[in-house]
Amino acid sequence: MSTILYVKASPRGPRSHSIAVADVFLEALQEKIPEAIVKTRNLFEMDLPAFDGPVLQAKYNVLHGLTHDPAQLKAWQDVAAYVDELKSCAGLVMAVPMWNFSIPYRLKQYIDLIVQPGVSFEADGSGARGLIPDKPVFIAYASGGQYPPGTGAQALDFQKPYLETILNYVGLKDIRSVRVEATLAGEETVTERRARAFEQALAMAAAFFATRG
Repeated sequence: MSTILYVKASPRGPRSHSIAVADVFLEALQEKIPEAIVKTRNLFEMDLPAFDGPVLQAKYNVLHGLTHDPAQLKAWQDVAAYVDELKSCAGLVMAVPMWNFSIPYRLKQYIDLIVQPGVSFEADGSGARGLIPDKPVFIAYASGGQYPPGTGAQALDFQKPYLETILNYVGLKDIRSVRVEATLAGEETVTERRARAFEQALAMAAAFFATRG
């Protein structure tokens, strides 16, 4: 049975454009695959562990080949559970708004938890290799402005480039995405942009698992 991990990185609930698009995508996907289970992780409602103290020391222990004391081991196991959840799902769906040209701090915290040596990636003198098995990823982005390729505004977009680079780093390369832009524009523009994003999301849902049978 397929499990889809749904990571919500917006605290705006029904007012969120990224969540609205991701929800449309998931509804279409579940119509196509009724047996699929959606496991939702709302990052603004979760008690994500702080990446400090025992967790940070445990990471350095891994990097230097040292063992953990009981507190560090427990902290490391808690972190590894987030990675295991990501490894075991059949697909990943994310709703990600742009905050200050980048991603919300809660999503950055989640990323700092899952990007761990020996758990989600390994590195040696020849480079790094992701340890999370590749799987289809759909990301619904939203941004108040527009950042078209080839324009000066593109240089301000640290949302999509960063997120997809870090997902690639841990092994997730099969990524497709939709962005609702200009969400701070007038109602007519926003409505038109959302409708276009919905259409794109529906088309992507139809082919989400196509390349993997």
